[in-house]
Amino acid sequence: MSHNDCILKLLNIKDPNLKVIDVIDNLNNGTEKLVLIKAVLSYPINCCRNCGFATVNKNGFAKAHVRLPSLNGIRYEMILRKQRYQCKNCRTTFGATSELTKPNQTLSRKLKNQIMLLAREGLNGELIARICHCSASSVRRTIVERIKPQYRVPVLPKNLCFDEFRSIKNKTSFICCDAQTHKLVVKLPDRLSFTIINYFENRYSKFERDQVESVVIDLNAQYQRFIRRLFPNAKIVIDRFHIVQLAGRALDSCRIALTRSLNKHSREYKILKSQWRLFHKKSDEIDPKNVVYLRGINEYMTQQNAIDLIINKFSEFKIVYQTYQDITLALKNKDITTLNEVLDSYKRTNTEMDTTIRTFRKNRIYLINSVTSKYSNGPLEGINRKIKLLKRSCYGFANQQFFFLRIDCIFA
Repeated sequence: MSHNDCILKLLNIKDPNLKVIDVIDNLNNGTEKLVLIKAVLSYPINCCRNCGFATVNKNGFAKAHVRLPSLNGIRYEMILRKQRYQCKNCRTTFGATSELTKPNQTLSRKLKNQIMLLAREGLNGELIARICHCSASSVRRTIVERIKPQYRVPVLPKNLCFDEFRSIKNKTSFICCDAQTHKLVVKLPDRLSFTIINYFENRYSKFERDQVESVVIDLNAQYQRFIRRLFPNAKIVIDRFHIVQLAGRALDSCRIALTRSLNKHSREYKILKSQWRLFHKKSDEIDPKNVVYLRGINEYMTQQNAIDLIINKFSEFKIVYQTYQDITLALKNKDITTLNEVLDSYKRTNTEMDTTIRTFRKNRIYLINSVTSKYSNGPLEGINRKIKLLKRSCYGFANQQFFFLRIDCIFA
């Protein structure tokens, strides 16, 4: 194998018309190691690209500067002399072309591939630029060139998840994904009903929208208002996590209000303050037999004993606690009967749980759907988590359109 072929194979360049002349080690700006590869691109040509006549002569060379992908952290650049041609018939000139780069561009295709691979990992533009030995603006141009906004997904999924996320500054944007495949369906610049309705009605026919079977949402009443209009045959499913979260917040609110009325040196205060996690445990996960040392109380007792000390003394808190346990167990066991009994038999306690139960009663049908449905907003929460990591690693975004392109880099 020749010296020329070894270098081209090392750089993964497969153009047979490209010949390496020399390789020079250099220092860029006196600090960064730079490897310059001098090469020539030339090949015989039969006819003119413009007129098609076989009257083409060679007409010197044109020098081009090509940026190659980084290898072992070293910057590689190619000084490429491209053959020029002139047609005697139509007097036009043109140059030799290669798959190494696009016409009139200095970044090679493989370097752009390297940039996109790093962009899909969620790295910020400055870091990608340092790794690939190019400028941050080159990274941005490459992303804009390679990622195009999607007008619509080819087939509207039958099961959808709706949610929102914080995009730029204090702006909240709408996001939707497929509940089955977890693929992103759409990101919209805001969460206004007009914007969401406009998107689905303009891009999907009524027949397509009629095929949607379920839509998973949180307890946002805004979505409920237009889902029936957009997807008339879809079941509205309240995400189970948000149901438990709302009930858990009501429990915490009652617990905190109770601690404020107690003496800070009492056992009850110490249990409510330091062992708050016990009250969020499901009843079938609490150990009623094994005696353990509970920090904060500085006593040996079972977990069930600590809970009993509170619920036997404070009747209102007992009702709130029992309601929370019944709701979580009904969701876990997919028990519609228990859920209906909790909503029907609950008595007012003048706590935040009253508002929670009122909300649940108002959305009773959707809560029952959440018990029977196998879908949840878990996939969408995972997507939102990755979006937050992207924003954190890139120190936020000022341009929403480019931010959406960076999201597409990860999920496309």
